[in-house]
Amino acid sequence: MDLRLLSRIDEELDSSEVAALCFLCRDVLNRKRLETVEDGRGLFLRLQEKSLLEDHYFLSQLLSVIGRLDLHRLLETDSRQPEQTAHTQTDACPALSQYRRMLYKVSEDVTKENLTKMKFLLSDKLPRGRLDPCTTALEVLCEMERQDLLTEDRLDELQRILEECDTQLAHTVQQHREARGSVSRQEYSVQPISNQEQQLSSPQSLQSLSISETRPNCERGQRIRLYSDAMTETQPGSGPDQVTTSPTQSCKTSEMEHYSMTCNPRGTCLIINNYHFMGFSGLTDRPGTEQDEKALHNVFSRLGFKVEVCSDLTEKTMLGAVEELGGRSHIQADALVVCVLSHGEKGCVLGTDGGEVPIRSLTQPFTSKQCPSLMGKPKLFFIQACQGKGFQRGALFIPSIRQREGRYEADAGAIESIPWDADFLIGMATVEECKSFRNTKEGSIYIQELCKQLEWGADRGEDILSVLTRVNREVSRGVYRDSKQMPEPKYTLTKKLFLPYF
Repeated sequence: MDLRLLSRIDEELDSSEVAALCFLCRDVLNRKRLETVEDGRGLFLRLQEKSLLEDHYFLSQLLSVIGRLDLHRLLETDSRQPEQTAHTQTDACPALSQYRRMLYKVSEDVTKENLTKMKFLLSDKLPRGRLDPCTTALEVLCEMERQDLLTEDRLDELQRILEECDTQLAHTVQQHREARGSVSRQEYSVQPISNQEQQLSSPQSLQSLSISETRPNCERGQRIRLYSDAMTETQPGSGPDQVTTSPTQSCKTSEMEHYSMTCNPRGTCLIINNYHFMGFSGLTDRPGTEQDEKALHNVFSRLGFKVEVCSDLTEKTMLGAVEELGGRSHIQADALVVCVLSHGEKGCVLGTDGGEVPIRSLTQPFTSKQCPSLMGKPKLFFIQACQGKGFQRGALFIPSIRQREGRYEADAGAIESIPWDADFLIGMATVEECKSFRNTKEGSIYIQELCKQLEWGADRGEDILSVLTRVNREVSRGVYRDSKQMPEPKYTLTKKLFLPYF
């Protein structure tokens, strides 16, 4: 971000506003580090250390909450191109928690008289030496958090005090609790992040709603039995070294080279499009995703699929949608397509309630064991979602041995993420640990390029892997918010797959 712009914003902020901004950042910045902040510049340095000022988004949230819309407009009129500012978002944007916003709103409406009452009612809970210096409600709330009397899950004490001072403010707290309580904790529990994971994850993961970016070790090491999706069984002892050249087998080998595409319709294409996210999830809405839905609906309809759309699904309803689809008969189908447009973290996509849905949970209902009618048929998944908080960086291309070695290392890492069962293809918008980008007016970079290349490939009779390779090339050439994006297809297809127009 432009340092001159930050300096100008700093000059416009008074001490009370800086204190408010620090309070709002308590979920994403170390509190001891915040205590040393004396002005806007100090806060901006802390945010910059955590890569929270790489774009305008996080700072614009802060300025909007404290009511400095004049400074917010400065960000909108920054000299950078719109493609890199207001109209380009990622699917893992850090958002200020609703809990922190609610506390700030309450503090702003506490009168001097009620502040005195609050301090009196807390005198048996907090040391006078900590309470007496507090001259604002915000400082009192900070002391309550410091003494563990106030957390997102512990609002009883604050509500009790406010009921004695201002019933309207107490109602504000109650409304927030009811909004959070509308999601069953048993169904949408958030896994704690281990120390090791905290070191590997970005600061945004320290928000009040922390999304675990790893699966439990027992799950990673779990032994999974794989069911072959081949139409014919392999005879014991057969293998690459035992291929014969008899005419019958040569004919059979030729027939197995590509998947059959003769059904009308070719199959179902399910599009899960999450646009509006619940307030307590801490996740922003996803403008531009409607353009992705439109493009996907158009291209897969032309390719002969029956398209179904589900909008704004929670963790539970997303899982229910794929399980219902997996429970149908697909005998009169050649293939299956599932497209998911949402926010995401490493290895999962997020429901509108912030709940995690592992990629594996999306594919499992369609394995040969779970859905025999799809045995031997291609199952295509296209996921538009971030897979972490990191930004993909670019490097100058120099054709050398070092470059080839680097490519081999990347290929070795990808082998660990190959889907477990046969005949699956999973097209990810980005590699693990990194963000994906979406234009708020035109749609996401990956999905728009995917639809374009699917149409191109259908016209020219190209197989799907050639299409996705070209998607990789075109997306990786671009620069988004001064960063790069690298899609990642993963597949266990056993034949070539062609998707011509119907």
